[in-house]
Amino acid sequence: MDPIAPESAGEVFLTAEEYEAVHAAVRTVAGAWGSGQPRTLNALLEQWNELVHEVEEGYGWSAPELSNDLGCRTALAQIWRLLPPRVRAIRQPELDEIDRRFHATTVGWPGRDGQEGQWWLRRVPQRLEAETAQGSTHGWPMGWDVMTFPKPESVEITHCNAAELSASISPGMKATAG
Repeated sequence: MDPIAPESAGEVFLTAEEYEAVHAAVRTVAGAWGSGQPRTLNALLEQWNELVHEVEEGYGWSAPELSNDLGCRTALAQIWRLLPPRVRAIRQPELDEIDRRFHATTVGWPGRDGQEGQWWLRRVPQRLEAETAQGSTHGWPMGWDVMTFPKPESVEITHCNAAELSASISPGMKATAG
């Protein structure tokens, strides 16, 4: 049996060289988790997918926290260039679908949305959850007041208390949240 030929169930097998190239790309860019466990391409794609799901449901953290959370997508962009072409071709539809969902549930920064490069860093969730109704001069909730432009009308803010916010966090995300 050819190890790189698709199986009847639609599975694709990578060669040993492709596996090593994927692991080397991830090690080069993303290193290890805080636990010391090495990161994997699958784990980074899963992390990106979980973040997008959280954004779709209503993001309950601050702008700086979102910037930190988007690190998984930035790592994927850096890793992608280092992957063997066949691996990129196999995994591209999955990444494209997650990206499409993120784009659909976010709003571009005014005047900067069409810029090339790390486009995901210049988008804001359409649904924000905030602990308090207190807002900034630009209409953003607390934690988003670092935004230098007025809150777009299409951004919806839902106010909830800390207990509701904590309960809405998807398992696996924000494992250290108190």
